[in-house]
Amino acid sequence: MTTSASLPTEPEGAIPTGGAREGGTVTDRLVDANTGYAAGFTDPGMDARPVLQVAVVACMDARLDLHAALGLQLGDCHTIRNAGGVVTDDVIRSLTISQRALGTRSVVLIHHTGCGLESLTEEFRHDLEMEVGQRPSWAVESFRDVDQDVRQSMQRVRTSPFLLHNDDVRGFVFDVHTGLLREIDPA
Repeated sequence: MTTSASLPTEPEGAIPTGGAREGGTVTDRLVDANTGYAAGFTDPGMDARPVLQVAVVACMDARLDLHAALGLQLGDCHTIRNAGGVVTDDVIRSLTISQRALGTRSVVLIHHTGCGLESLTEEFRHDLEMEVGQRPSWAVESFRDVDQDVRQSMQRVRTSPFLLHNDDVRGFVFDVHTGLLREIDPA
């Protein structure tokens, strides 16, 4: 989906497009929503340091409302999201900045049931190369066993030489049907 796609007809209960122009883009809808948000916005007077000193690494899946699922409020945590919630070099970069410059001490990793990365393979990169003529420099990081992938992500955090705090690293699988977290034993 691109940001130039036309807005779909809104089903009952959908978030209204606000002042979005007829035939506007999804980005137009978001900008219009921001105008309404900004009209009632009050600077909370906080800085970038999370109050709970925690960084949450999770999948980008739209079904995960992390703040609601974890009882978090604005300013409580750093949230780092990517496809699969896997710990990549870029996640380590963000966690390093989060810990060393902004005071976080705990890391929570959240994968989920029914993840799209369970059905992809590294063949995805080959297909992209055939389509665009250039092989992506990044790995897909697909997996078949979500529990094992959480363990691998915990291990990557625990063994990174760049992170100051690796004693409070916990991993979970979020069930997209029940909303419950299931903790994964790192062993």
